[in-house]
Amino acid sequence: MSLGPTTGREFVLTLSCPDRSGLVHAVTGFLVRHSGNIQESQQFDDRLKDRFFMRVHFDVTDPGMTLEDLKSGFAPVAEAYRISWQLYEASTPTRTLIMVSKFGHCLNDLLFRCRTGALNIEVPAIVSNHRDFEPLAESYGIPFHHVPVTRETKPEAEARLLELVDELDIDLVVLARYMQILSNDLCKQLEGRAINIHHSFLPSFKGARPYVQAHERGVKLVGATAHYVTPDLDEGPIIEQDVVRVSHSQGPDSLVALGRDVEAQVLARAVEWHSQSRIMVNDNRTVVFR
Repeated sequence: MSLGPTTGREFVLTLSCPDRSGLVHAVTGFLVRHSGNIQESQQFDDRLKDRFFMRVHFDVTDPGMTLEDLKSGFAPVAEAYRISWQLYEASTPTRTLIMVSKFGHCLNDLLFRCRTGALNIEVPAIVSNHRDFEPLAESYGIPFHHVPVTRETKPEAEARLLELVDELDIDLVVLARYMQILSNDLCKQLEGRAINIHHSFLPSFKGARPYVQAHERGVKLVGATAHYVTPDLDEGPIIEQDVVRVSHSQGPDSLVALGRDVEAQVLARAVEWHSQSRIMVNDNRTVVFR
């Protein structure tokens, strides 16, 4: 797992555009003109959709070169090639709001990775519809916001969430086993900046006891899926998936424990890649530059 940038003079440029000859030359030419030195470069040409994707991690040797200088320098290139792009300092942490309900394994894992520097994120707030993990938030010195949700109060609860996103300048919302369905409007407002995690049994085993159902059907694989949140419930663009093999000798409790482990690992990888701008949405799919 990458521990992030080692200096403050490193930058990441991500871009997508219609495929066209000369794109890579145009990007590298921009870097040469602005004292850029490539540390890592990845690209993908989607021939089916005629779409080009690229991620470049670079540093600059000119101490006077600023982020604003780089952005203004790249703007003419972007206009010429019809490029959608983002450019930022690699050391900048992703401001992440974590949402949780009554299962805390993913929350605990993310907070630990954040504290140890394994994730380049900062967590200004934790939001929950229950108070179970308020002590955990306090132990990390993170403000905890209890926002109860009922059928009648759901609009007010979602309005409060959006207020926090705006007030705290949140870059990413992580649903770390937050067991409430978000409205279509909220999903659209958080498009491309909200990640969810769920077990791999959907859509076969729904409801409150999916691992019991899976055990009764004799499943041999337990897994998890991390994806971007969209109005299509649990069907957003997939970021990462993983599985572990199980046997007939393992009961429902064992499956639950294994499932929680893989959920935490898959979600952590998704958050890490998002924070490093390694993920680019390509319609209903993602391009992930690992």
